[in-house]
Amino acid sequence: MSLFDDRLCSLGEGPLWHPLRKQLFWFDIMGKALLTRVGDRTQQWDFDDYVSAGGWVDHDRILIASSTCLFVFNLETGEQQRLCDLEEDMPGNRSNDGRADPYGGFWIGTMGLKTEQGAGSFYRYYRGELRKLYGDISVSNGTCFSVDGKSAFFTDTRSRLMHRVALDKDGWPVGDPEVYLDFRRENINIDGAVCDTNGMIWIAHWGIHAVRAYASDGSILHEETYPVSRVSCPAFGGEDLRTLFVTTARSGASQEELKQQPLAGATFATELDFVGQAEHQVIL
Repeated sequence: MSLFDDRLCSLGEGPLWHPLRKQLFWFDIMGKALLTRVGDRTQQWDFDDYVSAGGWVDHDRILIASSTCLFVFNLETGEQQRLCDLEEDMPGNRSNDGRADPYGGFWIGTMGLKTEQGAGSFYRYYRGELRKLYGDISVSNGTCFSVDGKSAFFTDTRSRLMHRVALDKDGWPVGDPEVYLDFRRENINIDGAVCDTNGMIWIAHWGIHAVRAYASDGSILHEETYPVSRVSCPAFGGEDLRTLFVTTARSGASQEELKQQPLAGATFATELDFVGQAEHQVIL
């Protein structure tokens, strides 16, 4: 494990490895910022709204989820193109975890700014349509997709249950979600997640310094630990997709915790023997 970027995010989230640019992007949600770095060169874009997750559209453009809308952002010019509203009539909410799916769609979760019970939802944007998938969500997280494209995974962190749902030929959920992994006995939180090419699901466990890779039976196949407890989201990247990037957070930590964990909010990278999936392209 190594330090990838020492800028300390209040709530680092949504790491995205852009496969065309060979570049990692990530968000500081509470800082209303998009960050990146290439070698020693760092860059940051600041926004008026909270921004939390994104997907790549082409070499220069990415889709970004904010607290009020989905928009396309040009990384070269800074131009913003609004695609659709996202709970614009709910000023107490913001977007949280999201990811592009294998069909060109984009899943995004919302939640209350004060994590109010049941205030959020999961949505999917697909070829011009934003459709609400699930409501009564307190902390939307864990959005990722199986390597065969037949299943989506998601969680309400507060439930400590990772759900799986089947997808149809256009990537829309079919049938009722089922419990895939259950962490209630261990009392462990599920935050961001991603699937690798071997079918393992890698979960950032907020509160226990760790990202773990799980088999479908719940057995732990690999664990990476970090010098901060609030790990928020993993992403595979690097030239061969063997680098595990992990965002972290300072939000909610006490002064004593921050003194003990001075790198809280930094972004980390680890070279692994496992291969991740390339992030899927968003089709507008």
